[in-house]
Amino acid sequence: MKLGVLFSGGKDSIFACWKAMQQEEVVCLITVVSKNPESYMFHTPNIRLAALQAEAAELPLVEVETAGEKEEELLDLKRALLAAREQYGIEGVVTGAILSIYQAARVQRVCRELDLWCFNPLWNADQEAYMEELIGAGFKVVIAGVFSCPFDASWLGREIDRRTLDELREIARKYRVTLTGEGGELETFVVDAPFFAQRIAIEEASKTYRNYNGVLRIERAGLVAK
Repeated sequence: MKLGVLFSGGKDSIFACWKAMQQEEVVCLITVVSKNPESYMFHTPNIRLAALQAEAAELPLVEVETAGEKEEELLDLKRALLAAREQYGIEGVVTGAILSIYQAARVQRVCRELDLWCFNPLWNADQEAYMEELIGAGFKVVIAGVFSCPFDASWLGREIDRRTLDELREIARKYRVTLTGEGGELETFVVDAPFFAQRIAIEEASKTYRNYNGVLRIERAGLVAK
């Protein structure tokens, strides 16, 4: 089955893409670029760099923009899926949803309207096992946004390795946040994955941070040999 992956550049969508590749044929990536940083549906930090990640993965990218208005942005999602079907013949859509019923239900509804299969390989996954597999498989993930206590500015740009995961476990236990950041506590950016032909080098970045809310803005990045 030919699949398109809803692609944000964060760990969940890229891990879901890798999982889908093990079962079906991924023919394109699909990114919805929201002008609203508070989008209910779509990841926004460093979303413009999805094109560089698609190049690293040697996969075509279907990219559409949305104003990011609640519910209205689903029309732009539909437009993106229609374009992917027309250009690459997709028969199904992959998402990185883990716990968000809000997002999963809306994507599934749009897929039903378009007669597309919706594949959610991470849905209700054991978060501990997922994070262990992510690191063990060789994904290189940096934290690109923090939106919850106790994360301070030092977390921005930090790689999620086993040491970081140990700290996240303790924070999840103590502060009752999700280990994966699925509750909106963290956003991520993937610089390497098992299926990337090249990895991404972050060449210039800046941080904005205030009151447990911060973003790593990647201003310049390029592809380098693995």
